Amino acid sequence: MTGPVPADRPAPPVSPSFVRAHTRPARPSLVPEVVLHVAADVVALWEAIEVERGTPPTEPPFWAAAWPGGQALARHVLDTPATVRGRSVLDLGSGSGLVAVAAALAGADRVTASDVDPFSHAAVAVNAAENGVAPIGLLGDVLGEEPPAVDVVLAGDVCYDRLMSERVLPWLETARARGADVYLGDPGRPYVPTDRLEQVAAFDVPDTESAPDLPVRLRRTTVWRLP
Repeated sequence: MTGPVPADRPAPPVSPSFVRAHTRPARPSLVPEVVLHVAADVVALWEAIEVERGTPPTEPPFWAAAWPGGQALARHVLDTPATVRGRSVLDLGSGSGLVAVAAALAGADRVTASDVDPFSHAAVAVNAAENGVAPIGLLGDVLGEEPPAVDVVLAGDVCYDRLMSERVLPWLETARARGADVYLGDPGRPYVPTDRLEQVAAFDVPDTESAPDLPVRLRRTTVWRLP
């Protein structure tokens, strides 16, 4: 899951040491091959971000969780490595970098992660190092530009609201028209045009948005391909 549309002034970079200091390593339930730094206490992490930046964050730290859409997409990539092996890959709305790391582990030739949040960039660097893969290239907001020349675009749960869907879906369609294979991890968001997509895999993933005092809810999560 990616963050909000950035302001005109780019935020300064974040040190990877911040991510290490305010998260804990864990293995996502659907992708235990990957070690991912996640928030142990989301409230404490928000407070730490406010101290680091000098202003309250306007969005949750999407980069500090293993979202179902990303887990399903990472699982599919690891289960079918031919999807990315030897190919150039863009992980759109990378967040933690889970999907980018999975692509690297599956043998992608070159992996780039795109996210508007500088904390995500730090998290991607930390998680790549944690899993022993080569450094992953980092980009900010690419939705206002032409899609880069890559062989595969992987997008985990990027259609989480109407505004984001209206931006990202035409961009993904352009990437597909230019020859990229495009895969979308979707935990059942209402803005995903499933009638225009091809299902390639589906998984039941523990919901990261479940209330802490309630039983964990499984969310049926689909990996779609733009035909």
